[in-house]
Amino acid sequence: MIMRAAIIGSVAPILALLLLGSPAAAQQPQKSSRLKTVEQCNGADRIPAQARIAGCTALINSGDVKATALAVAYNNRGNAYTATAEYDRAISDFDRAIELASGYVKPVNNRGVAYLRKGAYGDAIKAFDEAIRLNPGYGGAFANRAEAHLKLNQYDRAVRDFDEAIRLDPDSRLARSGRCWTRAIIGDLQAGLDDCDRAIQTGSNDAATYDSRALIHLKMGQFAAAIDDYNSALRLAPNQASALHGRGLARLRQGDKAGGDRDVSAARLIDVKVGDAFARYGVQ
Repeated sequence: MIMRAAIIGSVAPILALLLLGSPAAAQQPQKSSRLKTVEQCNGADRIPAQARIAGCTALINSGDVKATALAVAYNNRGNAYTATAEYDRAISDFDRAIELASGYVKPVNNRGVAYLRKGAYGDAIKAFDEAIRLNPGYGGAFANRAEAHLKLNQYDRAVRDFDEAIRLDPDSRLARSGRCWTRAIIGDLQAGLDDCDRAIQTGSNDAATYDSRALIHLKMGQFAAAIDDYNSALRLAPNQASALHGRGLARLRQGDKAGGDRDVSAARLIDVKVGDAFARYGVQ
């Protein structure tokens, strides 16, 4: 399965919460520098993760930031650490944000995302449980918990969480894509196809959605459509074993033995167990 994006609680603006000091003319250079640091920590204008880490670290170490803003800085730095795959550092920052601001739900969800990407799926589910307890209307936390259930092959639970995420946010492309994949696996093919179609129609342009729809077409026996979707997935993610293997199976079923064998072999070089995964999905 292609790794799907998790729904991260977005960065929160710190600017209004900072103690910026007097606006006297003599302090303008210092103020200007501080504003730049705030912008970095806020992640404005697609600032690279390392720059966000540096900006948040400067604010955290400054000693003149209110507790509420400090919690936001830790949350934002945690998101940046998650982006650089430094998951233990991210979790530590989310823990600190939660300590500083009781009831601040974004770092609770984001801690779950870090656990999810780290592969600690049980811990991820516990974090998402807590985020949902704090805010039962947090659709992103439901979608993220569904992804954790998927990792544990708990498909019925995943579907229920995706259902709730979509009820709360009908336009969530990530939740639609995730439910499409889950339905593809459990055999609810037409409903899954509708989910993927809607996700793509509303602007989803990620390999995971095309990979999911391709699996549905493959299971429906619509091999040309499956190949088209696997091609789209591979244009976006050229080394995805699931898309290569699925395209290979579709080509084999169309009678293209050379092309199918080539794809299947390439997929197994990337992931030796990809065939086992497809067998679990009901495709061999």
